[in-house]
Amino acid sequence: MTPSPPPSRSSRSPLPDGLPIPSEDDFTSRLRSPAVAARVGLWLGISFGVCFLTGLISHYAQNGNQPIPFPASPFWGYRVTQGLHVISGTAAIPLLLVKLWAVYPRLFQSMPWGNVRAMAVTGLERLSIAVLVAGGVFMLLTGLLNTAQWYPWSFSFRPTHYAVAWVTIGALVVHIAVKLPVIRDALTGDVEDTTHDRPSAVETGALSRRGLLRTTWAATGIAVLATAGSTVPFLRNVSVLAVRTGDGPQGVPINRSARAAQVTMEEGGAGWTLDVVNGEGVATSWSRSDLEQLTQRTETLPIACVEGWSASAEWTGVRLRDLLDAAGVPTGTDLRMVSLQKRYAFGVTELQGNFADADKTLVALKLNGEDLSLDHGYPARLIAPNRPGVLQTKWLTSVEVI
Repeated sequence: MTPSPPPSRSSRSPLPDGLPIPSEDDFTSRLRSPAVAARVGLWLGISFGVCFLTGLISHYAQNGNQPIPFPASPFWGYRVTQGLHVISGTAAIPLLLVKLWAVYPRLFQSMPWGNVRAMAVTGLERLSIAVLVAGGVFMLLTGLLNTAQWYPWSFSFRPTHYAVAWVTIGALVVHIAVKLPVIRDALTGDVEDTTHDRPSAVETGALSRRGLLRTTWAATGIAVLATAGSTVPFLRNVSVLAVRTGDGPQGVPINRSARAAQVTMEEGGAGWTLDVVNGEGVATSWSRSDLEQLTQRTETLPIACVEGWSASAEWTGVRLRDLLDAAGVPTGTDLRMVSLQKRYAFGVTELQGNFADADKTLVALKLNGEDLSLDHGYPARLIAPNRPGVLQTKWLTSVEVI
């Protein structure tokens, strides 16, 4: 029996507004080709992979329960990985847009009815694409809003972002597995090769395929340069869209002010003490003047925040291990760091024993040669190497053995 021809444009089911549903053949640009999609998809996959792996590092670093302690060195490690996380996520945005544009006609591809194997492969491909696109858009959009510290949603960002990342990367692996033969042929062939093109993709436009790819690489590079200054100091003059410039009071930006945390200068006044409570519940207390009389150390360490920005500074204060020794706390002990702050998360954080024992971990009293401002954690704050900024407890009031 001769198969029926595809329905004409006029006979296809209309959309709700009366317009006909397009078919795959309605898209005639030769730019919408596997040759373009595979090349853009390669770099999109690399960006997603880097973003996923560095995101796992960041998530693990913020966990209180770490079966394998997060390393305290190199001291700049978290700054690099979190910077890569945000930069790779930013690079993925223009790449994803071009990739979706290139493969959009496939959304209207007819199902291969009657061929069970082809139907299964096509169905799996479409399911993985749906999950991949939805997850990718969600991850990039919420991640972008997180860099700006804008949360117009009710769910908790970090666990949701983490869970959707696994779903998205799983869909990406399935999609690559299904499309691998076409991807391999497209990448090893010439960009102008039409072997895998749709029959209707014959119309030339103002750009060649190479021109489209060059434009895509340029747009991606501009997006990175416009935002990477949050992490890369020498790019700050050109990163016009960076949410942090690296500047701020005492030379370091502030995420959470004392006012937002509901901390007042009076709380850090003459009556303030830092209490170190050992494993037997015995507290050793120091006033700020007591701390100033102890041996002072100065370390150059970065504040590296989960939003992707970082800034190096000189911190001066007392080595935390010296205080723990004076209070009879043995090495390798995990600690609870308690802040004066009354609002928002991370008022209480956990400090693993390897961080507590690190030479560079300080109870800081000064920043860049000046007494800490209230917004930077006066009268004292924690500063430790290779640690997320949200865990560098400000307005420190007690250190307790867990």
